[in-house]
Amino acid sequence: MNNRREIFLRKVILIFAFNLVISLSCLAQSRLGFQLKDGQKKAVIPFELHNNLIVVPVILNDALPLKFILDTGVRTAILTERTISDIINLPYSRSLSIRGVGGEKIVDAQIATNVTLELPGVRGKGHALFVLEEDYLKLRNYLGTEIHGILGYELLSRFIVKINFNRKKITIYDREYFDSPSRYEKLDITIENTKPYLVTPISINSNQSLNAKLMIDTGSSHTLMLLSNDNVNFEIPEKNVESSLGSGLGGLIYGKVARIHNIQFGEINIKEPVVTFPNRESYPDSLRFSYRNGTIGGGLLAQFNLIFDYQSNSLYIKKNKAYGKAPHYNLSGLTLIADGVHLDEFRIVEVRMESPAEKAGLLVGDKILTVNGKTTEGMEFDSLLGFFNSKVDRLIRIEYSRDDRTYFTSFRLRKIL
Repeated sequence: MNNRREIFLRKVILIFAFNLVISLSCLAQSRLGFQLKDGQKKAVIPFELHNNLIVVPVILNDALPLKFILDTGVRTAILTERTISDIINLPYSRSLSIRGVGGEKIVDAQIATNVTLELPGVRGKGHALFVLEEDYLKLRNYLGTEIHGILGYELLSRFIVKINFNRKKITIYDREYFDSPSRYEKLDITIENTKPYLVTPISINSNQSLNAKLMIDTGSSHTLMLLSNDNVNFEIPEKNVESSLGSGLGGLIYGKVARIHNIQFGEINIKEPVVTFPNRESYPDSLRFSYRNGTIGGGLLAQFNLIFDYQSNSLYIKKNKAYGKAPHYNLSGLTLIADGVHLDEFRIVEVRMESPAEKAGLLVGDKILTVNGKTTEGMEFDSLLGFFNSKVDRLIRIEYSRDDRTYFTSFRLRKIL
């Protein structure tokens, strides 16, 4: 499925806007205070994995249990909407209006300071927190589970952080008690403006190869996104799919999805990964990222167990059980969201042209009721998405509603890349 493409772009726009209006370092850096509890040498944090995004439990101000995405692409923690913080009467030190390059308002936000954030075995005092007035990111809808915020650099910069995707556990280590791991490959990274970057070879085709500077972004679900700029104009492979990638400052952002020859991840050569290429004209000059060539997302990262050591500019990687099992790209042509108070209504928000779903007559706005005889009531969102990307040539039978009427259709999943 392609459900998560909008999250990355909305997040990029939001963080870009935050950097325009305020210096985050003056808010947070001097008072960051994550510490291991009770003098422990390490802490283990269980996490949920939703479409390659890591979701951890967080308690806000010792009162409110929430769920945050662990995101290497975010500097200061973000709360997705003010109604959450108003429950505990969180005081705000400043209001601001996040505006785009052309002056149009994106979303209003509040800034809270001296906030306490607690995870299992880890406690942090004196944090800054951006609180959005409304749920601009719509994470809960695109992931199909309650998501209340995003957390990144404040935690990752203080410890050595091991992410085990097999066991769905994060281990936080005190640096003094951590030994370099065996059977892991060490990669050199840089930390720039609080975000990790890796320079690594990629090959688009037989004519174009380069050492690409890529941000490592655990908060994005794609495998790899490459961004043409004034320094590098990528040659998109002839076999590609045109797709809308999400909404930007000036409207929808379009691009193409294709498979490139390979990307080198340490000594591991990953062949024919699925890559997203946003159109240059779809987003403003200020968001063209001339300082990097793209991002590595969760679709690639989740195939490895990872150890981040920001202070030593190191990333350790080891293949896990998911290596080499990345799913096909959007076999149905559908993009869905989870809707309703309980996120138990599944609606179509995009149908790719010439896809099996379009040929079967499905339209934007249709509500999925059953799939292959199984009701979607009570179904996990990830399980539903699994039906639509499970196996090439699989027959999918759907019952759906439109304008208060019920319809039936069927189609077979087709590989397009």
